[in-house]
Amino acid sequence: MKTLTAGEVAPTFTLPDQDSNSVSLAQFTGKKVLVYFYPKAMTPGCTVQAQNLRDSQSALKAHNVEVLGISPDPVKRLPKFIEKEQLNFTLLSDEDHAVADAFGVWGLKKFMGREYDGIHRISFLINEHGVIEKAFDKFKTKEHHQVVLAYLDNA
Repeated sequence: MKTLTAGEVAPTFTLPDQDSNSVSLAQFTGKKVLVYFYPKAMTPGCTVQAQNLRDSQSALKAHNVEVLGISPDPVKRLPKFIEKEQLNFTLLSDEDHAVADAFGVWGLKKFMGREYDGIHRISFLINEHGVIEKAFDKFKTKEHHQVVLAYLDNA
């Protein structure tokens, strides 16, 4: 697993959103995009992370940042997560984890003595020109939004 880093061009992608509409990274040219990868909708860590991003939308918008959450969940699971948590940003389905592979966030994980392949919880701030400005890979789930906003406030 070779995770992309700041200065690299973000892989182009098109994925289905929670309403089965195609969403492409190219649609956001001229805006910053926080692409955050999360393992599974409606699990405790992913829920806290999503809730905090939801509650930080006005601060993120003030920095011209759009949020895209990407997981290997099937499309049909995403509307339930959005409705249950009243999320105010787009979730994308990457069932075959091709986009996660392209960003270098799909790989071996260890949990409770078990090894398996899955998504590593990493976020990328992509600038207005499609270049990765910052990769966020060291954060506690409940503090993810604070780490991103602190970076934006000091950038």
